Amino acid sequence: MKRFLPWLVVALAASWLSAAWWPAPVRRGDLDFATFGKIPVLVGGRVKPLDTVARNSLLIIHGKQELRLDAGRRLNAMQWLSDVLFNAPVADQYPVFVVQNSEVLGLFGWEQSDRKYFRFADFSPFLKQIEEQGQQSEKLESVQRSAYQGAVLNLRNALVLYQRLKNSIQPENEQDFADQLEIFQSSVPEAAKAARQRAAGENFDKTKLDDVAGLIQRYERLAEVAYIMAVPPPGENQQWQSVGESLLQSVAAGEIHPIVRQYALIGDAYRTQNHAQFNEHVASVRNWFAKEEPNTTKRTGFEFLFNRLQPFSQSMALYVLAFLLACLSWLGWSRPLNRAAFYLLLLALAIHTFGLFSRMYLQERPPVTNLYSSAIYIGWGAVIVALILERIYRDGIGAACAGAIGFITLIIAHHLAGSGDTLEMLQAVLDTNIWLATHVVAITTGYSAMFLAGMLAIIYIVRGVFTSSLKRQTADSLSRMTYGVVCFATLFSFVGTVLGGIWADQSWGRFWGWDPKENGAVLIVLWCAITLHARWGGFIRQRGLMVMAIFGNVVTSFSWFGVNMLGVGLHSYGFMQKAFPWLVGFIISQFALMAIASLPLERWGSFRTATDSVRDKTPRPTPALAVSQSSVR
Repeated sequence: MKRFLPWLVVALAASWLSAAWWPAPVRRGDLDFATFGKIPVLVGGRVKPLDTVARNSLLIIHGKQELRLDAGRRLNAMQWLSDVLFNAPVADQYPVFVVQNSEVLGLFGWEQSDRKYFRFADFSPFLKQIEEQGQQSEKLESVQRSAYQGAVLNLRNALVLYQRLKNSIQPENEQDFADQLEIFQSSVPEAAKAARQRAAGENFDKTKLDDVAGLIQRYERLAEVAYIMAVPPPGENQQWQSVGESLLQSVAAGEIHPIVRQYALIGDAYRTQNHAQFNEHVASVRNWFAKEEPNTTKRTGFEFLFNRLQPFSQSMALYVLAFLLACLSWLGWSRPLNRAAFYLLLLALAIHTFGLFSRMYLQERPPVTNLYSSAIYIGWGAVIVALILERIYRDGIGAACAGAIGFITLIIAHHLAGSGDTLEMLQAVLDTNIWLATHVVAITTGYSAMFLAGMLAIIYIVRGVFTSSLKRQTADSLSRMTYGVVCFATLFSFVGTVLGGIWADQSWGRFWGWDPKENGAVLIVLWCAITLHARWGGFIRQRGLMVMAIFGNVVTSFSWFGVNMLGVGLHSYGFMQKAFPWLVGFIISQFALMAIASLPLERWGSFRTATDSVRDKTPRPTPALAVSQSSVR
């Protein structure tokens, strides 16, 4: 049984993963949301599939990518977006908006409400009031907003996004949009003739002119508020257009874009629940793009696959399981459990790598472009280094570190994704691939190593204080691993900081400006140097090295997140109110671990037995254990 355990674990994990790679086929008569979700659109300056728009929009508004309704009914993101686009009265009844601030609820007289999710219909009478409060909050900097101001601004932005979505493809509450387009196109020539007659002072048919003028006003409104640019550019040097913009241009062109017609037919079929026609027109749009925009179709199809597989969520689950197996290996069955954890980590790393390189392909950028991608890359780099350590020492410590850091960093990335598209367009100052691939990658690799050193130190402290499992061989291994990883972090942090100075000189005309982010980067380099010099000079031994490595977690987390929360400097990318208490809690936890590590060795579980035996005048501890105590001090 022990011999086959690793392979059994990997086989079970692989069978679980295969379910995501082989989705259930669309049953005959069902709406083909999968094909609909692959249709390319332009949102936020990036061409993406409708599936991505649906997931990101629902995440921003609802905080999740799935909507749960009464009686256990669930809607995925595409089902919800389809209702928003084509059946707004139904979508208005979905409890999708999140409000938990009591002061915001007080605006509507709902102070005593125990609800968390609300419908658009609930807010309809208060839209003007919410807009006014949101505008006042928007005038303040992020760091100056109170909890109420932040909550009301988030609600206002969510409501605006929802209303823009409702008017992206067709006017809100439209019932027969395809018929309306036919009337519009047939009326345009007569209206144009009437307009020329009016301009020439001749008699003209005012009714024909007024009918078209009313429709044009509706389409101008549609062009003004649309969130989705659904119509591809008609020429190479032109831009994507909203449905409203395309309809306005069709007056001069003399014909309506075929994609606009197809969207109208899709909407009408969806409202009447004519599944066959819905699927037929969705397939027509997809085929049109495949013929006219093959590269775009290929890329959005891959992004749809990436969204469905959710590789980082799969990796998180595997990292947790591997961490538990590595910890159990310290209690017994060490070799088979270690091997099972190691193989499972290789599988998790492969999926993590697939996700990382998929993002690079979709964004056509190096791996780190924003905070979200930095969390993905930091975890990836730390897992690789930890697996190398595990391969060398084979004691389960590297595997435990890989599982813990992989899971924690992906959880951080998951929460950073709540603001919307994680493949967003870059800020202008960051739009330089060579520096993203050198400076940013080097700096984040240094982050990875620092957090790995801190995790090794945490394992040393926890096992030493709370268990009796920290033997001399294990302690020495942890010390060597921590020392080596700190050296690795020093190299990459220093190189990355110097490269950042060169980039700054090219971008802003100065190598160094004492910007908060620059100070954070140099703090990591200085702390690594202080740690290494203290070790070389004999000022610290094993325990001192571990305490300093844990404080390295504090320094690195401040450089990674803390400087962004200051709201100042050229490198500040926004104050994250929700992340602030988590950062403070993490720093406090690291100080608590440092305090625990400072307890006298007689209070450590791994040394208490030896100390008690001396007090009881029993035989002295073995030389090996005595040496271990000496080296710890």
